[in-house]
Amino acid sequence: MEATNNDSMNRSNAGTTDYDVLVIGAGIAGEESALKLADMGFKVLLIEKEPSIGGKMILLSKVFPTLDCAACITTPKVSETARHPNITILTLAEAESIVKEENNLFSVTLKKHPRYVVENDCTGCQECETVCPMVVKDQFQFNLVARKAIYIPFNIANPRVALIDIENCTLCGACEQKCPSNCIDFTQKEELVNIKVKSVIVATGFKLFDPISIERYGYGKYKNVITSMQMERELAPTRPFNNVMRPSDGKVPDKIAYIFCTGSRDHTVGNPICSQVCCMYSTKQAQLLMGALPMADISLYYINIRAFGKGFNEFYMQAKDMGANYVKGKIGSISEKENGNLILRYEDINTGKVTEKEHDLVVLSVGLLANPEITKVFKNEKLELDALKYIKQPDLLQSPATTSIKGVFVAGTATAPMDIPDTIMSAGAAASETSGYLNQWS
Repeated sequence: MEATNNDSMNRSNAGTTDYDVLVIGAGIAGEESALKLADMGFKVLLIEKEPSIGGKMILLSKVFPTLDCAACITTPKVSETARHPNITILTLAEAESIVKEENNLFSVTLKKHPRYVVENDCTGCQECETVCPMVVKDQFQFNLVARKAIYIPFNIANPRVALIDIENCTLCGACEQKCPSNCIDFTQKEELVNIKVKSVIVATGFKLFDPISIERYGYGKYKNVITSMQMERELAPTRPFNNVMRPSDGKVPDKIAYIFCTGSRDHTVGNPICSQVCCMYSTKQAQLLMGALPMADISLYYINIRAFGKGFNEFYMQAKDMGANYVKGKIGSISEKENGNLILRYEDINTGKVTEKEHDLVVLSVGLLANPEITKVFKNEKLELDALKYIKQPDLLQSPATTSIKGVFVAGTATAPMDIPDTIMSAGAAASETSGYLNQWS
């Protein structure tokens, strides 16, 4: 089948189509790997389980330590990926099974979930959203606001095509009647697509730690305890509000606290390692907050500052010079006052004293976790994990992108926590090693 730059496939030919590479995951690592291989002339199938490519980076505000606009970096790469003639994209698609055959080809079964919208006909006008009666939490805004049951995930989504959340849809037909292009199709069903590929790149990324398991922080109980990704959305150009606001009453916060290492360096939650990015992304947000709210008091509670990258320590010192208050302390508990303000009880590590301080908004700097589910997809050969459930790299120094299965490579945070530049480097390594492997076929 000839590669296309949209979200549709020729189903009559799908079962016999051969690609050079299947890339699983269309975040920054998957996109970078796909683009490099496509530029070399290889045919790439890029699949993404979400309705848009771009991964988590497309939802960020800025990147550290340069404070460049994340969307300004990501959007052109997303567009380039979508337009490349050697890349076929399938969104709302997951690998169901991958079997390595005796001829070293991989037989892959993909599960394509329905949008209930004809992709090629949808213009992205969003007229359907105006008449949909169902309102549910918006997961792409990390539940800060609501969306309709039929929706476009976010303004710069690619493809910019609506989809129906069928679990929350009442099947009232209002969107179908309103749609000017008649692209609503409630008859769509889940499809299985069978393909053969010569190689696979796993770029499935990471999971964010869910702080609901740390009860003493009150996440999910106190409205004004939020995660760093929720704050990221409040600071992003595509943010849901025009200003930073606390969820309980819409008040602009005056005293904001960050709690570092939420779900990192913590054996009690099963993640004993440092997530590498939390110190710096919290410092980035602190700088952005001090720009947006110059009178606000920003306190950052930390165990140790990890500022190991190029320009990281200077970035940290810059935040301190701007007025950010870094407190070396361990948080024991958080309690709520009647007005929604929060009392942090913590041990000051420098003095050894237990202290309390009041804040009106608390941000939990959540860590990164492994995303090992992809291993279940490989049926006849085992994709091995390391002790921390990241994909194992048997030859980290010589061939960092190789895995326990010949012909299967790995990129980005599927191997370990890392920042965006390291992720891009990892994706480049995966593309390079994959191309070397593919050239053996010629």
